[in-house]
Amino acid sequence: MSMLGQLGAGLAKTRDGLLGTIHRLLPGSRKLTPELCETLEGALLAADVGVAAATALMDAVRDLVRQSGEADADSVRAVLKKVMSERLRTDGKAETVLNAPRVILLAGVNGVGKTTTAGKLAGLYGRQGKRVVLVAADTFRAAAGEQLALWGRRVGAEVVRHQGGGDPAAVAYDGVAAAQARKADVVLVDTAGRLHTKSNLMDELRKVKRTLGKVLPGAPHDVWLILDATVGQNGLAQARQFHAALGVTGVILTKLDGTAKGGIVLAVAGELGLPVRYIGVGEGVEDLQAFEPEAFVDALLGES
Repeated sequence: MSMLGQLGAGLAKTRDGLLGTIHRLLPGSRKLTPELCETLEGALLAADVGVAAATALMDAVRDLVRQSGEADADSVRAVLKKVMSERLRTDGKAETVLNAPRVILLAGVNGVGKTTTAGKLAGLYGRQGKRVVLVAADTFRAAAGEQLALWGRRVGAEVVRHQGGGDPAAVAYDGVAAAQARKADVVLVDTAGRLHTKSNLMDELRKVKRTLGKVLPGAPHDVWLILDATVGQNGLAQARQFHAALGVTGVILTKLDGTAKGGIVLAVAGELGLPVRYIGVGEGVEDLQAFEPEAFVDALLGES
């Protein structure tokens, strides 16, 4: 299946909810009443695009009606696609790293799929010809190190880990030092899930970040927050706390396949100003895809 086809399949529930509402409201060309606008706005909010994005999208639809007097499903869809694409064009460029390896710190709450995402990222970079080191800095969860080791064997990446219950910062330090010695291109530091409201756990994560900078000045070069797309707007509160604590440089959204809340991508980019780096649309190793705004909007609202 092509990337667009796979993305389209993953976003089917979200797309069906939005397009179903649009076509039900506008079976032909007609004037949009306040009641119809309210229903359309409700569908956008149900898809978790967020209040700010829903307001901007509805303002654009109302402008369309003011200019033409009425609208149909295709014209409304075209306007929504245009505004969505504009809101998703945040700076998605990765920071330039002058001295390898590039160190990426992965963070997030429990259960969002950090270790799995680390493994998939390692596979993605491996397919690009890069040498990858995975660092098992999640020393809290008993099976995390073994899970990461399994991913390392699966995708051909080296893994650095300590005994369970050790100091995450010490593992991070050793992982980057080992990556330097092995002339690796990318280091992916997997960390334990933690509630964004627990200050002691966030302090531990800040310590890991500081430690990375001690072994390699400038590291981590990126801090990527892993969010579960199925939690919708609740993920924004998580993102704000992690961003305040760590200076997040990008977001990876997992579990977009099968959710009716795929609009959360717009909320993350628009309300937080954080670029979406990758999205997960399946369970396979190749189901983590680099985020492309136009392809995402085409999958969400159908190709023109």
